[in-house]
Amino acid sequence: MIKLERDADVFTLTMDAGENRWNTTFVREVAQALDEVEASEGAAALVTRSANEKFFSNGLDLDWVQAPDEHPDGGDRQVFGGEFMALMGRIITLPVPTVCAINGHAFGAGFMMSLCHDVRVMRVDRGFVCANEVQLGMKIPEPELALFRHKVPANAFFETVQLARRWAGPQALEAGIVQYVSELDELLPLATQKAQELAPLGANREIYGGQKERLFGEHAALNLPHGAAYMLKNSDKFSH
Repeated sequence: MIKLERDADVFTLTMDAGENRWNTTFVREVAQALDEVEASEGAAALVTRSANEKFFSNGLDLDWVQAPDEHPDGGDRQVFGGEFMALMGRIITLPVPTVCAINGHAFGAGFMMSLCHDVRVMRVDRGFVCANEVQLGMKIPEPELALFRHKVPANAFFETVQLARRWAGPQALEAGIVQYVSELDELLPLATQKAQELAPLGANREIYGGQKERLFGEHAALNLPHGAAYMLKNSDKFSH
């Protein structure tokens, strides 16, 4: 489901669960991989990718959400919301540089995960990033809105959260949602190259992680009164 590899200073986390839909089991597998990244010492960076060329992550595991008893492998439905939000808060403040290689569609929760990375590299010829909650008849929780306010430029924010616009690679680059685009066969090498370049910043975890907390944590320098990481990690304090 989740595989973590390391080559020199770069960790690569590969999601390999079909469309990589999110349930509690998936959350905990990702969290376990991050434990290993955070336990490392010295220069380091993380690349997150999918083994599925069509999907980076197709959002929530809706079959499990609607009928958890019929899909017990997805884990405890009751704790999912809090654990998922906390994981996103952990990724956005991870004390090493993070690069997301978006090789296919990233919808809903998958889009959130990509935005929690420091750098996003997206496939140029196929796939969309989209916050599709409104299309599904779902209210976007306040912590998720905070994440979009932090990571989606103002000119694209309304279209993203209210109109559920699907952004293809070139349009996402133009809007500033992703920093780079490439062909599929160059996507992972480019993401890895960027991670290698940034890895020295991760040598001082206290400084790198602390700066992220200042940007995205409680009483954030951006978007006062609270940043996305604080709201994600404390989602129970905010209405869903």
